[in-house]
Amino acid sequence: MANDVAAGQASDLSWLLADLLRRVPHTRCALLASTDGLKRYYHGLDSDDADALAAWAAAQCSLARNGGRRFGAGDGVRQVVAEFDGLVFFVSAAGPGAVLVVLTSPDADASVLGYEIAQLVKRVPAHLTTPTRQPTASGVADLGG
Repeated sequence: MANDVAAGQASDLSWLLADLLRRVPHTRCALLASTDGLKRYYHGLDSDDADALAAWAAAQCSLARNGGRRFGAGDGVRQVVAEFDGLVFFVSAAGPGAVLVVLTSPDADASVLGYEIAQLVKRVPAHLTTPTRQPTASGVADLGG
């Protein structure tokens, strides 16, 4: 359960994700990602799966945001949940530009997971923020910060 942490990054928050998984039975993995699909921290996944999960979460949030706009709910997406036969996909807002993604089995208690996610976001909000990427003169996005 390695993490790709940028050189000079102040802290690795994967321990918080591990703690979340420990606290909520039937969880499989957790990921903190940017809203545009870049993984930041993860636990219970390899790097390739973390990339794929971050992209999937970004796509689902984009669909939800566009649907919300279309039907008058505004731009803010707080949560996206998709339930499958053997998997439940939770995406929660985790601060400006960031989402927290958790995959569980169908046996997980969604109310316990929701509570634990809210507590995690309240404990370390400044560390969960993901800077918005800005285009540079060359046209390539820069993470800033």
